[in-house]
Amino acid sequence: MINVKKTLFYQGLDLFWSEIKGFLITLGNIGKDFMRVVKAMAVFKIDKKMLLEQCSRFSVDSLPITLTIVAMTSIIIAMQIAPELAKQGAGNYVGSLSALVMVRELSAIMSGFAIISMIGSSYASEIASMAVTEQISAMKVLKVDPVQYLIVPRFLSGVIMMPFVVIVSTFCGLICAAIVSNVTAEITYLNFINSMWHGLFIKDIFVALLKSSFFGGTIALISCSCGYSTRGGALEVGTSTTRAVVWSFVAIALWDYIFATVFYL
Repeated sequence: MINVKKTLFYQGLDLFWSEIKGFLITLGNIGKDFMRVVKAMAVFKIDKKMLLEQCSRFSVDSLPITLTIVAMTSIIIAMQIAPELAKQGAGNYVGSLSALVMVRELSAIMSGFAIISMIGSSYASEIASMAVTEQISAMKVLKVDPVQYLIVPRFLSGVIMMPFVVIVSTFCGLICAAIVSNVTAEITYLNFINSMWHGLFIKDIFVALLKSSFFGGTIALISCSCGYSTRGGALEVGTSTTRAVVWSFVAIALWDYIFATVFYL
């Protein structure tokens, strides 16, 4: 008789069910930790010193890599669109198009991806290491709330500082786009700026800042939650870090779709 458990069909179903179960467990842990964060903030249990430290880390420490990624992406896009639009006699629209791309999508998305890779993975690995070495258990014994001390400051730093990171990266990207447009298509800086302001609206800036705040809070929450729920040893620390990065990427894409649907559809 054939052993059902050794068939490819059974193994495929078992793998699929394992992934679904892991997805539901992770989603439940994130939701549970979010409610704990909300409860701690509702009673103003916030470590201000830790909050300032995490704000500096989330913004200043991540700014070099974020600016590099956004600047290079804007340069590549400007190199592609500026000469082509100039050939078609639409050089006056280069600044407008660059501003819309940067403000609506590019700056927030690229900044989010950079912060996930640098800060999010760091959050997950740090807290996961504390969990597997029983430092979090020791905090509980000492009557220190780990969520209040570890997750709340990181979550608030993401919500508060991500818009500032996006503002700086947007300016950097637009400056790079203006320079490249001038070099490759001989579009003057004044023409670029005038076009940019004619095509950009207050709504675009407001949506970009609101979206970036959601991005920052989501990245911090998912990274901290995945690290906090880690059990086992060094192997599980790496698994939790990978899970945090992957889930953060997916969450950023989902938030971006939601904002595009709500505000621009």
